Amino acid sequence: MTALKIAAIVILVYVGIVVVFESLIGYVQPASESTLVITTFDADGTAHDRVVSRLSSDGRLYVAANHWPRAWYKRALENPEVRVSLDGQTNDYRAVPVDGAEHERVDSDNSLPFFFRILTGFPPRYFVRLDSRQAE
Repeated sequence: MTALKIAAIVILVYVGIVVVFESLIGYVQPASESTLVITTFDADGTAHDRVVSRLSSDGRLYVAANHWPRAWYKRALENPEVRVSLDGQTNDYRAVPVDGAEHERVDSDNSLPFFFRILTGFPPRYFVRLDSRQAE
């Protein structure tokens, strides 16, 4: 019975660490040269900004839903017309969900450190390719 209690405490502490880490990331939204700001829109047109890591693979621009909170990702799937602020410029993009071989390639090109996966509670990872709408 004692081993069961210890295991339960360890699991609860781990879940607490994940919740605190994910909450801090969402609240602080740390930005750097390796991030961009994606603006997604609700059905009523309300804009929501989120700082996300910018990724590249095969010369294309991607972002990933690497955390459990992913409202921005769901909005991008529902309304793929997004705005991206990158390197001091803001442009319109189309968010294209990635799967299959493209997903595997992007994941391989942009792997996450194991420690980061531990801190985030091993959420599933989803990618969105950002296709510029400038040429349209």
